[in-house]
Order: sequence, then structure tokens, then C-alpha cells
Amino acid sequence: MNIPSDSTGAALQVDRLILREIRLELREPFRISSGLMSARRIALLELFDATGARTWSECVAFQLPNYTSETIDTAWLAIREWLAPRILGRQFASPAEVHAVLEKNIRGHNMAKAAVEMGCWGLASVLRATPLSALLGGTRDRVPTGISLGIQPEPALLVQRAQAAVAAGYRKIKVKIQPGQDIEYVRAVRVALGDTVDIMADANSAYTLRDIEHLAQLDEFDLIMLEQPLGDDDLVGHATLQRRMTTPICLDESITSVDRAEDMITLQSGRIINIKPGRVGGLSASKAIHDVAQRAGMPVWCGGMLESGIERAYNVALASLPNFSLPGDLSPSARYWARDIVTPEWTMDGEGMVHVPVNRPGLGVTVDEDHIEAISVRREELRPARVVVGVA
Repeated sequence: MNIPSDSTGAALQVDRLILREIRLELREPFRISSGLMSARRIALLELFDATGARTWSECVAFQLPNYTSETIDTAWLAIREWLAPRILGRQFASPAEVHAVLEKNIRGHNMAKAAVEMGCWGLASVLRATPLSALLGGTRDRVPTGISLGIQPEPALLVQRAQAAVAAGYRKIKVKIQPGQDIEYVRAVRVALGDTVDIMADANSAYTLRDIEHLAQLDEFDLIMLEQPLGDDDLVGHATLQRRMTTPICLDESITSVDRAEDMITLQSGRIINIKPGRVGGLSASKAIHDVAQRAGMPVWCGGMLESGIERAYNVALASLPNFSLPGDLSPSARYWARDIVTPEWTMDGEGMVHVPVNRPGLGVTVDEDHIEAISVRREELRPARVVVGVA
């Protein structure tokens, strides 16, 4: 996989890395086709440069292997045993060099790799005293945001949430679906919101090609996309389904690298890509997928992983790149958390736009370290050739 280099000249050397696990309670449970989540275990990384500069990053792996094979615990092990040792004490002329170092002879573990690699991008933006979005090549100071609505017990409850989201200004309504809770739910939302609101459905791989005629019924509702209806490894099946449907198919779990994006484009497995930097191994891979899709005339957007405000900073910076032309899952902090771990918390203006912090260096937000300390449940400090283990 060829990941383009950059010309930032942001030399860095990570001399210390602290891993922490925190627990954040969701405001309300969130249900998708693969399960229900009421609290979030989150792994955070604090990276320190040889000059004394530091920043934070986040690993977006869930507690269970129901989105990908990774979990917070497998990622923790991968970072401690294999990934952090590759960067600690090593000089990099640019954060774009980190991806290849983490990839060599280590298969998978994309979310663990992303946490380390994105932290290096964040650290480079601190060292250069430049906003992360500018370091990535972002071109916008505002990005549109949509909302993701979890599966509800009945269509009427989903309609209520969708109407509230439109009233709040969200630019896209994403409806989670699964077999038995799909066609009538989407129909109810479309009827209630009318024809002018952008609606999409997300299946999180809940269907197979045996459901092709059933899924084709969604064409009736003029959706802007159907996200990941089939299995994550089924590019050929998605191509078959896309030929049957007029609704654009968007791939999420299927796109784990720029190579997979190129395969999707070649096979015509869909018409839109959801880029989650954690899923693809970091920001360099995200930029590469963005560029491949842009050359193919295929729009992309930035998905969410129920992340804290730290990861949101990276997502917002990424979404400022020019081919992120569809609203991302970049909801305000208050959508999920009673209290986020950054200040200011992420908000949305009346036009459904999240403002990119283009006038602040680094991540553009201040990490609430006291709050993190209070909700930490474990901690490990990593140094070159040495590990110091502790419990919060």
C-alpha cells in the first residue's frame, strides 16, 4: 500500500507514552444491529516529545469484537508489546513516516496502530504550532454534521428522534436498521420528514445477498445511501447488490486500507466511502483513501465510533479535507456525554455545522486532565526499552 508522504518537516521523537483507560457513561443506551452499548471503555494515549511537547490521542476499539475483531484490550496489548516500541525514542522527519513503520510485518490491529499514528500527527501539529487541520491539508473552517440514531423499539419512537434532530439543525439523519426493523421504520421517517431531508440507513453488515429483494425496497425512499448492508469481506456481494439498487451503497467496515478502497472502486461495490481513521489505521491511510476516492469522483464522509472529544478533534480535522463532501457523524459532545473530556466541548451551530479550530495549534481543544484522572481505571507508562505498570 502506497501512503503519500508530506512536506510538513514536522520532526518529532516520542520519548514517553502513557496509556490510560477511562470509563464514560453514555447519556442513553445506543443500539445497532450487533449490540447495545450503555457505557464506553476508552483507551487514551498521552505522547511526550523529546522537547517536552505533548498531546493526546484515542483508540476507538470497542469492548467487544462486534464491529471489528479488535477490542480495547487487544489494542492495549498491541500498543504496549509491538507498536509503541517501534516509535519510542525514534526520530521521524514527518508524522507521515509513522504509518509504514507500524505496518511492517504486523497484520491487522488497525485501531491500535491508528491511536499511535494519529498521536504522532497531533504531536507534530503541537511542535509546529499549527492547527492539525492545516497540517493535514484541510481547506474548510466548518464541516457539516449528521446524527446517527440507534435502533428503536418501534417506528414512532424513531420518528420522534428524527424530528428532534432535524429541529436541532442536523444536516443528515442516519437510521440504524436490522432485519425486522428496517423498511417500515425508514418509511415512517421519510413520511414524517418529507422529501427534502437527507436520510440514510446503516445496517452494520446485518444482511446477506439472500435479502437482496428485501433491501431493494429501500429504493422507494430516496435515501442518500445505504451503509454496509452485507458482510465486511463481501465486496463482490456488495457489487451485486449495487447493480440491483438505485440507492448508493456506502462501505464502512469493508474499507480497511487504500487497497480495499481501490478494489471497491474497481468492482463497483458501492458509490460512497465512510472513512473512519481508527478503522483504516490512522490519518495517513485516511488521506490516501480520500485521494483515491477523489480521483475516482467518489464522495467520502467521516464516520463516528462513539468517541470522546479527543478523537473528535482528529475527525473534525480530517473532515476539513476537500472530498469530505457529505455530512459526517460529528455530533456535539452533549449528544453522547453528560461531560466530555475536552474544553470547549464540541458543539454545532444553527446551520448544522461543526467549526474547525483553525486558529488554535494542535488539536484545537484543551484536554480536561483532572477529569481524566478522576475517571481513569488503569494506566501504563511506556518508555524506550522499559515499561512502568501502574493502576489508577
